[in-house]
Amino acid sequence: MITKIGKSARHAGLAAAAFGASMASMPAMAADAPPAIDTGDTAWMLVSTALVLMMTIPGLALFYAGMVRKKNVLATLMQSFAICCIMTVVWMVLGYSLTFTSGNAFIGGLSRVMLNGLGAGISKGSDVAFTMAAGTSAATTMTIPESVWMTFQMTFAIITPALITGAFAERMKFSALCVFTIIWSLIVYVPVAHWVWGPDGWVAAKIGAIDFAGGTVVHINAGIAGLVAALVMGRRKGYGEDDLSPYNLTYAIIGASLLWVGWFGFNAGSAGGANGRAGMAMATTQIAAAAAGVSWMCAEWIKTGKPTVLGIISGAVGGLVAITPAAGFVLPGGALMIGLIAGVVCFWGATGLKHMMGYDDSLDAFGVHGIGGIVGALLTGVFAYGPLSATDASPEGVSGSFHQFIAQAESVGITVMWCAVLTFILLKAIDLTIGLRVSRDEEMEGLDMSLHGERINS
Repeated sequence: MITKIGKSARHAGLAAAAFGASMASMPAMAADAPPAIDTGDTAWMLVSTALVLMMTIPGLALFYAGMVRKKNVLATLMQSFAICCIMTVVWMVLGYSLTFTSGNAFIGGLSRVMLNGLGAGISKGSDVAFTMAAGTSAATTMTIPESVWMTFQMTFAIITPALITGAFAERMKFSALCVFTIIWSLIVYVPVAHWVWGPDGWVAAKIGAIDFAGGTVVHINAGIAGLVAALVMGRRKGYGEDDLSPYNLTYAIIGASLLWVGWFGFNAGSAGGANGRAGMAMATTQIAAAAAGVSWMCAEWIKTGKPTVLGIISGAVGGLVAITPAAGFVLPGGALMIGLIAGVVCFWGATGLKHMMGYDDSLDAFGVHGIGGIVGALLTGVFAYGPLSATDASPEGVSGSFHQFIAQAESVGITVMWCAVLTFILLKAIDLTIGLRVSRDEEMEGLDMSLHGERINS
């Protein structure tokens, strides 16, 4: 999603790719005339926004709840639902402004705090849209209302911390989760999102990395934060000794299916409108998810002699993760290769690597989202098809090459380091103040009763 919206006003390294490719088909607007809302683009973005929200509630909530033990099902559902509520407020008050307004290369400004000015030009049925970061070198013309764009981006901010909960499932205090979600989103998610998608962010302009729909901002961020949390909090009681098998894989299958369908909003919606790029992103998303499901299934079948339900749905999600940074930049053949590679590598990350290193990434947040996000970001630099990612200012586009692969690797490394260090410091600070982990007795009883006073009946 580095290139997820609009046409960049001028070429600044690959900043044009960062803000221009995905809406390159939009008609140019006169400099002194406000853009008009395109009803087709707006309709698609409204649908995409609802689809991405569905990815968290109920998609991710059910996916994760189906993989924990019965005594923690409600608490796991509660985590996703509460994060949805918390992040909606955080994004409205401060997150959107710091991400998508002009500030500096590191962080955005305060012009949209509390969504100040969001309703300008929308009174009495006006058909005036908006120009993001007007007056900056990355002024971006939109053909949808800013309220739709803000809400679409809100759903990304919601799902990212929700993904992290899979790494520390069944052992974090709910109060710690709430504090962590608020602070982490502001000190980790928002800065990285601004670097990658913001009007004056430096990752695209200085490094030249491309990320269509959030492989770096969402999945690598969430995966690395999950790994750090798993290491800081330690293993669940009974890990490696007790039966920690999933309570209800039916929930997990339903959740994974909702994630898959919702992902079309995630990726195809990142085109910013109803256009050819959205269509290609939808096609590549479907192909990569299916290919990864097949490759994980085959790898597991060869290794264990049995293909599992949990395996194939995990593989499909891994493929969805891996295609996210590439969805609007690659052709179907590239999507197939990304999916096949991601399925096998994520299988190794969720099984071999985890057991070799000994950490308890409960629901494989790092194994699927961290590993899948890294694989996808790197392979975007290999399979990007220049004409597909071209902009008016950069007609040659961004093609797969060794140079582009290195740029992708640099952006991955920067994101990993930033997220790991800040997440570690934040978790330690919370642990020293209100505490991170429930007591042994609470963990043995289950978080449903010990934290929420409720119990699932069936």
